[in-house]
Amino acid sequence: MHVQPLRLRDGAAWVEVRRRNQEWLREWEATPPGAPPDVPTSSATFVAMTRRLRKDARLGRGLPFGVFYDGTFVGQLNVGGVVRGSLHSAHLGYWIDQRVAGHGVMPTAVALVTDHCFWRVGLHRVEVNIRPENTASRRVVEKLGFREEGVRRAFLHIAGEWRDHISYALTREEAADGLLVRWHRQQTSR
Repeated sequence: MHVQPLRLRDGAAWVEVRRRNQEWLREWEATPPGAPPDVPTSSATFVAMTRRLRKDARLGRGLPFGVFYDGTFVGQLNVGGVVRGSLHSAHLGYWIDQRVAGHGVMPTAVALVTDHCFWRVGLHRVEVNIRPENTASRRVVEKLGFREEGVRRAFLHIAGEWRDHISYALTREEAADGLLVRWHRQQTSR
């Protein structure tokens, strides 16, 4: 399993995985207010999104990653809202192909990217905000030791409505040995 910067050439795989997983993703998909609750699956959407995310990366505001399992594109993990100054923080958002959910792919990806944010990008804090009902996503961050910080009321527009989210966070000091090392240690101790 590996992550790499999202590229335009990932478009066909992104479209295929998103189309196949529409029902799986629909309940968790961010939606603009007033737009129908839908899972974007078009090539045009992918190109526009990727260009916007890559521009944000060039400006130091985010990092878009593709998630790969056995050499195949299976999901996406975005670092967004990068803030420097006295905060040095960002948030993560992710989705995964239902076919590989539960195989440790997303916890590994989140650990890799969080370590990258702490040790390469130089951030101090990484946050993940998840709907309370999304137990699979919550398990990802809980397995990795992210701390629950509370509920953000009507935080993000998801599936056509403003939804509450549980905020999880981790600081560099809380992952001093590296999150990937922690995750691998947990896997081998089972």
